[in-house]
Amino acid sequence: MTKQAMTNYETLILTVPEITKDESSNLEIQLNKIVKASKGDVISFERWGKYRLAYPVRKNEYGVYYLIRYEVPVDSKSTVVKGVKEFFDIKYHEIVMRHVVSALGTGKSLEYVRPKSLEEAPELGSFMKNDGFSDRPQRYDSMEKPQRYESSMPKKSDDLN
Repeated sequence: MTKQAMTNYETLILTVPEITKDESSNLEIQLNKIVKASKGDVISFERWGKYRLAYPVRKNEYGVYYLIRYEVPVDSKSTVVKGVKEFFDIKYHEIVMRHVVSALGTGKSLEYVRPKSLEEAPELGSFMKNDGFSDRPQRYDSMEKPQRYESSMPKKSDDLN
């Protein structure tokens, strides 16, 4: 029996901030079914946590991120990617605000560095509310005024005398 060539994928999912544990586990189970139906394997399913968004998405300023990594046979990769996208767009459109599916390079390391979420580092919440520039002057008049250049040329009033 020959081993079939596999392609690695990852899907980053942004959900509403009010997602429950039941909805999260159901999301994982359903994605696992989609991948298994095409003879693929789920490598990992991780809850990254709650983050403040750069801009509101569906009127939400926060969202919960999930990352799922999976491998599928090369000959069924298009059906899996299409199935995952349809799953988010049709079945879970109320919970999943955004998603992106990316193919991972073959032979590349699956390591990554994830930033701390608001649940892991609550002090980030106050940092982010201040837009990250707390040491920046907020108004022009509080800034140091530039020095004026004094000319050595005589003033107009001196020329008249």
